[in-house]
Amino acid sequence: MAFSANILYQNKTLIPLDFQVLKLRNPKLFINSPSLSPQLQSKKRILASASTTNVASDFQVQKNNPASIKNWEDFARNVSGEWDGHGADFTSEGKPIELPESVVPEAFREWEVQVFDWQTQCPTLANSEERILAYKLIKLLPTVGCEADAATRYTIDERNIGGTDNQVSGFAYHPSGCYVALWPLEDHGSYRLLELEYCLVDPRNRESRVRIIQVVRADNTVSSLQNIRVFCEQWYGPFRNGEQLGGCSLRDSAFASTEALKISEVVGEWEGPVAVTRFLGAQTDIFQELVADKPQKSVRDQQGLILLPKQLWCSLKKGDSGEICGEVGWLLDHGLSITSKCFVSKDGKLKEIAIANETAVSEKK
Repeated sequence: MAFSANILYQNKTLIPLDFQVLKLRNPKLFINSPSLSPQLQSKKRILASASTTNVASDFQVQKNNPASIKNWEDFARNVSGEWDGHGADFTSEGKPIELPESVVPEAFREWEVQVFDWQTQCPTLANSEERILAYKLIKLLPTVGCEADAATRYTIDERNIGGTDNQVSGFAYHPSGCYVALWPLEDHGSYRLLELEYCLVDPRNRESRVRIIQVVRADNTVSSLQNIRVFCEQWYGPFRNGEQLGGCSLRDSAFASTEALKISEVVGEWEGPVAVTRFLGAQTDIFQELVADKPQKSVRDQQGLILLPKQLWCSLKKGDSGEICGEVGWLLDHGLSITSKCFVSKDGKLKEIAIANETAVSEKK
């Protein structure tokens, strides 16, 4: 029997696509923390409108507003804050991986309850003046019921992008708060491990996002997906370095053992606005802004698709020239999705990243 480690209530209220929303935050609530880079400064968060027009125009506005400085400032505001939720690991086939028995409460073991989800915190802070971003992925030990409010930290994984502590080999960002990062993990000589991290923000509700991480084993001839990590997160306020735990006030619940996305919702012809960046061979700047490109059309078949819970999917394929082609997607509603593609060369360098708001062609007819 699969069961959540906490008893939580899920907020199932959706924001209508044609309803204008503007949520303001009190900038006095922001707290600076010395534990992250002292260069990072906390700023007020800006949330976008929820109209269908603005969902698409997110990726079109940059043609008329090429000021990269302002776009980074917008990204820094939208990505920073306390992102709490749940995370789970999946096999390369999309099957959830059970948590280690050593971390599962004795009561669950006695009841033969399977636990797949971590409750997580992801305090994130980006410097609006310099291109530096840092976050912590905090996993909390599973608890029974609302003991979650007193949960104990199990692991803390600190990640740094930019600055002297930089850990990525490439990073692409969009003012909405979406980003894609390439994390080199281990080089074993004959092969290397990479992480492709995709962060997708719901364009209808900027307080909701997913992060999908593909762990890839790559060498000069073969690339394979080792496993997948998924984090479903909600924005709970300004950056506080993880000091305030959401506990039983979380607006979402554990998801790893819930039903996976149906293949019929994904396959078919899709089109919509896309934001793209390309990494040139001689380029040394790891930061690239995703800027509007011509609208794209794509036909998605079931070959290689890995279906996940929470209306998510991903795939990893080999391109014609041997590059790694990773893709993730989030079905926001029937016929409406946000997707991201990442192309990595055979030697482990980023070539191109794209994020698109897609609509199923059949839905337009």
